[in-house]
Amino acid sequence: MSVLVINCGSTSLKVAIVDANSGARLEELRVERLGTPQAAVHFADHSTSPAPATLDEVFTQLLPDWLDGLAADITCVGHRVVHGGPTFTSPTRINDQVFEQLLETVHLAPLHNPAGLAGIAGARQLLPNVPHVAVFDTAFHATIPPRASTYALPHELAKQHGLRRYGFHGTSHQFVAHRTAAFLQDDIRNLRIITCHLGGGCSVCAVEYGRSVETSMGMTPLEGLVMATRCGDVDPAALLHLMRSEDLTADALESLLNGESGLLGLTGGTSDFRDVERRAEEGDERCRLAIQVFCHRIRKYIGAYAAVMGGVDAIVFTAGIGQHSATVRHHVCQRLEFLGARLEEVANRELSLSASQSIAEFSARHSRVKLLAARTDEAWEIARLAEQVGASDTPTPTPRPIPVAISARHVHLTQATVEALFGDGHQLTPLKTLSQPGQFAAEEVVTLVGPKRSLPGVRVLGPTRNANQVEISRTDEFFLGIDAPIRASGDTANTPGITLLGTAGREVTLTGGVLCAWRHIHMTP
Repeated sequence: MSVLVINCGSTSLKVAIVDANSGARLEELRVERLGTPQAAVHFADHSTSPAPATLDEVFTQLLPDWLDGLAADITCVGHRVVHGGPTFTSPTRINDQVFEQLLETVHLAPLHNPAGLAGIAGARQLLPNVPHVAVFDTAFHATIPPRASTYALPHELAKQHGLRRYGFHGTSHQFVAHRTAAFLQDDIRNLRIITCHLGGGCSVCAVEYGRSVETSMGMTPLEGLVMATRCGDVDPAALLHLMRSEDLTADALESLLNGESGLLGLTGGTSDFRDVERRAEEGDERCRLAIQVFCHRIRKYIGAYAAVMGGVDAIVFTAGIGQHSATVRHHVCQRLEFLGARLEEVANRELSLSASQSIAEFSARHSRVKLLAARTDEAWEIARLAEQVGASDTPTPTPRPIPVAISARHVHLTQATVEALFGDGHQLTPLKTLSQPGQFAAEEVVTLVGPKRSLPGVRVLGPTRNANQVEISRTDEFFLGIDAPIRASGDTANTPGITLLGTAGREVTLTGGVLCAWRHIHMTP
């Protein structure tokens, strides 16, 4: 499947025809410094030519000629859109209604979304007969729970203005997490992965069993790590003090935080990490400090995200700095042994990635946590996601109701727990047979006692098992006040406990075993 992938920025445009299955580039070009006298088109054969003066002319003059003879093979167009807001939480097929809704997201990313939407409009006119799909940087982070996405601001004010954490670089984090699982020859639903996207923009993401549960960027890409020209985390009161002391307007402060801070502000002269490293080696103290601040912030987030997930199985570095800077990987990883992550210095120094080796390990032989560097490929991920959605006739995602019945809320008990709850020698009494032979819903029910509330009448399923497990819905989780992870049924490691009430005041407190189960099907042989 050949997918035309369009990444449209305010002064640049990247276009590629990508094989959605292999990631191979069939053709590609980029336009740089759009709207300036220096605007140029760079082609895949390394040739260049002057660029049209405007983005409209790119779509009406340059791309029609470039696509001549290629358009017939294009089955779908994938568009990178930076911010999907609260409405768009997955890749979405674009029609007129969706495009109007996309216009409402402009205020959330005024530096990025207008260009992306202009690209969508131009491409829909250029290729009107193929599906167009918007792939959002924020979509992968839609699974971040409210406890991590909510700012501690007045509720009504935050709701009115959409003030919450969205996260970015989602396409890259998603791609790298799946590549990591494939490299480790494991199901991503078994892994806790921390991905570090370190380029001009930088972010860290906690991927717990395939889902983003935390990320360092917030409502905008300004929050989190130190970046090339962005400051990352700063005490808001320091900014208020700066505004008053320097008589700065909001626009001036925004420009300072986005374009004059980060590595550029720390070094006083460069935002290119290669130059920062070179000058640090030559003895520049400001550049040495910049590297220390940069790496300290990354290490701090890694430690925090390991705590959020209750551990980590792999830490992955990607993007320009992440995959090329052995210095950064060394500084970040050298004090992570307490997590079970041990660095192999020689492997780190000699690590080199290429098209044929897009991911490599640099952890020590006996390191429990795998340390990896990987090439990211956002265009391939956009192509893959766009092809999946473009093949569907559904223009927008359809919300899926979550059933709360026996299948979504039940308990499995050991014989010892059954007797502790219902009396010595008690055996489960079948009430209704289930579709899986030998399985049944029992007459016995228990009350789940959580930190906030109790939930009575929860059915016990039989027969007894060799381990206790409590499966609840997301709604039950909030009702009970329990932070239950989403897991495959049976994967109860590092899960919270709960108190069960049986008959005649009998109770058992479990130390673990409570989870929200992944979608699954029980089948006979």
